[in-house]
Amino acid sequence: MLIRILPDRLIVSAAIRPGKRLMAGNHRNGTPVYKRIQTGIRKGIESGELKPGDLVASERELAKRHKVSLMTARHALGGLEREGVVERRRGAGTFVASPKIHFNKLMSYSEHMSSRGLSPRSRVLVAKIIEYEPEVAARLGLPATSALVKIERLRETGDAPFALETCYLPASEFAELVKAPLGRVSLFATLEHDYGVDLAYADEEVDATAAEANLAELLGVPRGASVLRIRQVIYSSKGKATIYGVGFYRSERHTLFIRRFR
Repeated sequence: MLIRILPDRLIVSAAIRPGKRLMAGNHRNGTPVYKRIQTGIRKGIESGELKPGDLVASERELAKRHKVSLMTARHALGGLEREGVVERRRGAGTFVASPKIHFNKLMSYSEHMSSRGLSPRSRVLVAKIIEYEPEVAARLGLPATSALVKIERLRETGDAPFALETCYLPASEFAELVKAPLGRVSLFATLEHDYGVDLAYADEEVDATAAEANLAELLGVPRGASVLRIRQVIYSSKGKATIYGVGFYRSERHTLFIRRFR
């Protein structure tokens, strides 16, 4: 230990003995090593080097590659597993998980997909003006005979169907949406940019239901398979009901996060 005395202060500096290393798992360049391991795996997934179902390097391999302890490597994989990036199979190893959408914020499908590093795709199945849907009109606070815009889209990522979503809006305000290229652009973004509508919050009902024949075929699941159903009324920043939506989601590809307070 070196001690230097200056007029107004005492400075003590400790020298690290040659050969002494930082403990495995400590920060390097300001980033914890386990984070660097996670970043490397994420980059492999984003680049396509690692695909859903591919085997990820084992804890022992990661520890050797990054010169860290097994505990640090285990911590890195455990964090990715909690986030749904990888999944562990007892006796088999750790594999890249199929991507999931986390419903913990009011976001458009495009925003959800982009936030997970996925490429959003939509196929418009229906885009038309309809009438005599009293239940839907009531959800939007409209008279029973009101004309409505109906937009039904199959949501996809890659070649796999993700969800079937149907949105209803008042035709008196949004009739031109039937001509919008909603297979390529976000409905939320279109409402904001073209109509000056800022969406603020949603009231939602969530349950599980069995996929009927047509839905099962569209989603690529067996008939009668359990799917997640979300019905929501989305309100503008002015408190006006703007969209009533009904979505059916493949349950193995979606997770609903709920925070409760007491």
